[in-house]
Amino acid sequence: MDYKYIELLLERYWACNTSLEEEEILRAFFCQKEVPASLLPYRDLFVYEHEARKTEVLGDDFDQKILAMTEGKEAPKAKAISLKQRLMPLFRAAAIVAIILTLGNAMQVAIEQKAEPAGRLADTPRPHEGVSVAVVKTDSTKMDTLQQRGVTIQPVGLIK
Repeated sequence: MDYKYIELLLERYWACNTSLEEEEILRAFFCQKEVPASLLPYRDLFVYEHEARKTEVLGDDFDQKILAMTEGKEAPKAKAISLKQRLMPLFRAAAIVAIILTLGNAMQVAIEQKAEPAGRLADTPRPHEGVSVAVVKTDSTKMDTLQQRGVTIQPVGLIK
């Protein structure tokens, strides 16, 4: 027998150029009991497809079972969400950012105040050693009032 048409259909099948009718012809051909030896390697593929269609069909009661499972439950009702509830995550995020910025500024101010006195001491000129002008020089107005009361002022020693 000449199987050139089947071989041509097989070539078109491997190139993905067959129609559904031509594929059905191939399945019907390979489902026969007598298949030439040259085409036997392809028989299992087409027989499997044909048999799988018959065995893997869902039962008639499948649709009823699924419908019974889904119909018994009520659809969830929509819940109204206010604008305040929608923006609550945004408010929380803004509050966290505000707290972090406030703490950061407080830390920065504390660090600057701590470092500032040391900086001021370095910038101020050191007093030169010698007699302190403040101790030697006395306030004349205080001295006059104290002398009027009869209090005598003793000069203080020099500070070095």
